[in-house]
Amino acid sequence: MSFISVLIALLIEQARPLSRSNPVHAGIRTWVRWSSRNFDAGKSFHGWLALGFAVAGPSLAASAIYWVLETLIGWPVALIWSVAVLYATLGFRQFSFHFTQIRDALADADEDRARELLVSWKQIEASELPRSEIVRHVIEYSVLCAHRHVFGVLFWFSLLAAFGFGPAGAVLYRLSEFVARYWQHTSKAHYQPVSEALKQTAGDVWTVIDWVPSRITALSFAVVGSFEDAIDCWRNYELRYAGDNDGLLLAATSGAVNIRLQGADRQSEPFAGQIPEFAHLAVVVGLVWRTVVMWLVLLALLTMARLIG
Repeated sequence: MSFISVLIALLIEQARPLSRSNPVHAGIRTWVRWSSRNFDAGKSFHGWLALGFAVAGPSLAASAIYWVLETLIGWPVALIWSVAVLYATLGFRQFSFHFTQIRDALADADEDRARELLVSWKQIEASELPRSEIVRHVIEYSVLCAHRHVFGVLFWFSLLAAFGFGPAGAVLYRLSEFVARYWQHTSKAHYQPVSEALKQTAGDVWTVIDWVPSRITALSFAVVGSFEDAIDCWRNYELRYAGDNDGLLLAATSGAVNIRLQGADRQSEPFAGQIPEFAHLAVVVGLVWRTVVMWLVLLALLTMARLIG
């Protein structure tokens, strides 16, 4: 059942147009702001309370609705609910749209346009970036987004769905990532202040929740790419920067496709590999899609084994 949900949600998600005014995202931002405004009083306990309402509340609600539908109506309706939630939490188009625009600008040799699109996407200083650095940034951001919007979501969805919690895992993962990022941004650029305790709590929880998925994604990239090089980059980075999930994932990606990327903190030394070129964008797209296919095959096998057993 989890495989069917994933497959249907992926197909629907790929077919939908990108909406910049997604009502689901607007509702999430409103809920997260309400949670911090009402429960963030500056202490560690209040941070946990705000995080619990912002993340655990919707996750438990998703499970409760799933249980009610399955018990009172039947599993087909519960399946529809799981697909709907997974559809709302997946986000291939959220980064592939920007990736495609920048790729097309580089293909037309319009590097100024590519820099503008990169700044619009990630709000970074890119006015002086040479072509190879634009490509490197696009690859790094796209890989991290593919993990956070697709592979991490699928991991937690499948894990909790296997234990009967329906789509709660997808909600848990996406909201954990969102609040950690949003509260950091809000504290700097928004009218609503956020305490250090809340930011620290959200960041620590996100690191724990993403610890296993980031390594599963890194291992997946290694399997469908250059395995030995990916594992070697992974191991070397882990020895120097233990606990950095994003950097570890980028290290594995760098080895898997032999491209010189850099850690997520932008301060570590670049990984070994070729200088990023335009052709490497297609290589990374192939890496991501091969990983998607591998995950679908594994989920199908696990679903069959569960049904047979």
